[in-house]
Amino acid sequence: MMRKLSLTLAFTAFLAVVSFAQKNFLKEADKAYDAKEFFKAVDLYKNAYTKEKKADKKAKILFRTAECYRHINQIKEAETFYSKAIKAKYPDPISYFYIGEIKKEQKLYNEAIAEYENYKKEVPSDPLTEARIKSCELAQKWVDSPTRHKVENMALFNSKEADFSPSFSDKKSNKLMFTSTRQGSTGGVVDGSTGQQHSDLFETILDKNGKWSTPVPIGAPVNSDVNEGAAVVSKKGDMLVFSRVKEVKGAKERPNLYVSKKAGAGWGEPTVIGFCSDSINFAHPTLSTDGQTMYFASNMAGTLGRADIWMSHFDKKAKDWGTPVNMGSIVNTAGIECYPYISADGKVLYFSSDTHLGLGGLDIYKVALDKDGKPTGQVENLKYPMNSAFDDFGIMFEGTKERGYLSSNREGGKGGDDIWSFVLPPLLFNVNGTVKSAKDQSVIPNCSIILKGSDGTLVQGKTDKEGNFTMALKPEVTYDIYTSTDKTVTTPTAKLGFLASDDHGSFTSVGVQESQNFQKDFSLTPVEEEIKLPLILFDLAKWDVKPQFQDSLNFLLNVLNKNPSIIIELSAHTDSRGATKANDELSQKRAQSCVDYLISKGIPKERMTAKGWGERKLKIKDPQITKEKTKEGKEALHSINRRVVFKITSWDYVDPTKPKVEIPTYHPPVKGEEDSEKLETVTPDGK
Repeated sequence: MMRKLSLTLAFTAFLAVVSFAQKNFLKEADKAYDAKEFFKAVDLYKNAYTKEKKADKKAKILFRTAECYRHINQIKEAETFYSKAIKAKYPDPISYFYIGEIKKEQKLYNEAIAEYENYKKEVPSDPLTEARIKSCELAQKWVDSPTRHKVENMALFNSKEADFSPSFSDKKSNKLMFTSTRQGSTGGVVDGSTGQQHSDLFETILDKNGKWSTPVPIGAPVNSDVNEGAAVVSKKGDMLVFSRVKEVKGAKERPNLYVSKKAGAGWGEPTVIGFCSDSINFAHPTLSTDGQTMYFASNMAGTLGRADIWMSHFDKKAKDWGTPVNMGSIVNTAGIECYPYISADGKVLYFSSDTHLGLGGLDIYKVALDKDGKPTGQVENLKYPMNSAFDDFGIMFEGTKERGYLSSNREGGKGGDDIWSFVLPPLLFNVNGTVKSAKDQSVIPNCSIILKGSDGTLVQGKTDKEGNFTMALKPEVTYDIYTSTDKTVTTPTAKLGFLASDDHGSFTSVGVQESQNFQKDFSLTPVEEEIKLPLILFDLAKWDVKPQFQDSLNFLLNVLNKNPSIIIELSAHTDSRGATKANDELSQKRAQSCVDYLISKGIPKERMTAKGWGERKLKIKDPQITKEKTKEGKEALHSINRRVVFKITSWDYVDPTKPKVEIPTYHPPVKGEEDSEKLETVTPDGK
């Protein structure tokens, strides 16, 4: 895999070294290679190659040159020399595998698969090959369907050198500590492994305007003239845990973990943690929120691969860290697992790995922890763009918020390893619409819009003076939307108000992974002095409602259900034939017959008054009927007079049998609000 500078600093002995002796450039090159001084070894090997005569040794030199370039992350040069080593018949087929890694890092997934297949032919027993091929297939899918995360380079404080492993160093998350090889490090010594300064811990401060200051080294006694690696500050701000790699007589010792206590404005003299050993790697520490559990990477006895994630609990009686415990095979593999981070609630472990299925060299993963802090369930890749085709590691979050920082050498950076910010923007759902009059398409202001959600949400909004409305919705909820009007909702052409629309809208945000605006417009019927029902015909001198005309009454039933506060007068009229008294009685029976039908459908009788007008309000007068020549024509005109209508007499009915429901008023979010956490909490119920 592509080795990171940060890993080079932390893990210095994971790869076996094949040594061979030869004088001059080759001898010096091997010496530098054995000391992990890869930057220095490159030129020495190139000089040695020009002097070497034997083909097998020349092939070895080409391979080691490729290895040096890979370790200092110059991948194109590494690919060139691996290819040369293959042509020179270097016997180890691992070159195919590493070329596959390089192709994968460049998002050349098909070419990477081809190289992995070449390696598989030579080493069919290596299980990692199939995993890498599957990773390439998954990587393309993840790139094509990215998550909603936004990842941006922190160019303001990144340098041209390596900057990685951020961690907040104060309680308010206004100070960011990280590791860097930039100019200004203590001692000013160049590391032979990378050609850069030795790494130190630096700190940048966020001012009141949201701008990060120019990073400065935290100084002695933590920073020294050797490499300081990843660090973490306890939540209380009283303890700093970090890794340090010493150098003795040109040979590197293993990285160990150190603790420094707060001393005034700075840090006290660091002491090595008790379980550390000079013969074992210990690096990448992180702490639980309570500071009582430490997680780190190590290759100590019991490690399943080249490096595993371990944990240690602080023993208050012994006042020291207890025996480390391996996090187990759910997390750890035969490869490298490193850079752990624990969520603020202690329920999720984040870490990086070069072996779990991923997009590049190192990817960031997460796994749930049970109440005992043990991994449970499946390890999950954070996918693209949190991960890239390059190395991604050293993640951290700002408390419980869905934002934080990570380290990566991905494209678009300022240097090698850079620090990148990330945020998960809230899913924002809205419903927009306009309410107009069905009569003349004029807009209706101050009209009530009701949202009812599958989660129990019930909220009322209003149209503005232009008849428009916008209401926010929650993720993972299905909604019904409808209008609710009263006598105050009027327009110049509809002075008696409007009936609520019987057109309900329905939409859902369930499973929707992109912010979306739904659209729902309404058209309302103006209230008239007399609202005629669809045709209801009565037989001569009869008052029973025929089954074929019950659908017409269902129109009124729907109006009453959609407008639960209205009280109506339901009026029946006869034609002019017959005695006036008889017609009055007949029309009253017809009106009552209609009311009885509606009562049978659940409408309270208190909401309706039956009124028979007999022949006193004819639509077609007798002289007009007399002019009609045919019997059928005359009967048709008489039937028009035998009509049923209703009018609204009150808008104030309250059903005493039902509990009073107070519908909260929707308050839109403040325009210009940029805090994603606040935006996430904006819901239709105002909570």
